[in-house]
Amino acid sequence: MLVDATLIAAAFVAGTLNAVAGGGSFLTLPALVFAGVPAVSANATGTLALLPGYLSAAWGFRGDTQPPPGLSMRTLVVLSLIGGSTGALLLLLTPDATFRRVVPWLLLLATLLFVLAPRLTASRQAGARSPAVARVSVLAVTIYGGYFNGGLGILLLALFGLLGQTRLLAANGLKNQVSALLTLIAVALYAWGGLIAWREAAIMAGAALLGGYLGARGARRLPSAWLRAGIVATGLTMSLLFFLR
Repeated sequence: MLVDATLIAAAFVAGTLNAVAGGGSFLTLPALVFAGVPAVSANATGTLALLPGYLSAAWGFRGDTQPPPGLSMRTLVVLSLIGGSTGALLLLLTPDATFRRVVPWLLLLATLLFVLAPRLTASRQAGARSPAVARVSVLAVTIYGGYFNGGLGILLLALFGLLGQTRLLAANGLKNQVSALLTLIAVALYAWGGLIAWREAAIMAGAALLGGYLGARGARRLPSAWLRAGIVATGLTMSLLFFLR
């Protein structure tokens, strides 16, 4: 009972966190490892459990979603599906020990990019808004999301800022839509590869769904500066925790 309650609580908070900041996988992954699920399988299972949260958050932000300059929604859909499937296939080939080593570095990179995004956007507008650069950047981030998913929201918000999307709510809505798309294709491949712990995923999915929707609605009431501070704090805290593991 204690293990199941921990999984439910982690999924609810993670769904809320993903809707407003990202980094929810850093709650679900330790909870699943605590429940006895191996690390790579825990990553895949946590990603599946958070999928309903991504979907509900995307619905909650549906009126605010707007792609950055130079990209259409159709292009983002295609890139999300290609990147998510590529990253998932890479995870299937990654040993547990390798996976554990790269996780904290990836999250730290995502957090630093988000911190630097406003300055980089101001100083590199022409390059950031090039359609070719935008497509390659989105593809790279979606591959990351299909591989790990932890910190994906932080990295997507940083990227959309670099590409010229200055409205945080619009970037948040787009972040959740892209996350949902790439996660859909990724979890299908995780299931095909036998990485999903189905019982634990079922326990967590409903809580993540509720957390994602409530988080999306609550984000509208928070000032942008508070959201940015929360995103940075989440990224740095989770990076430190994984370095210390």
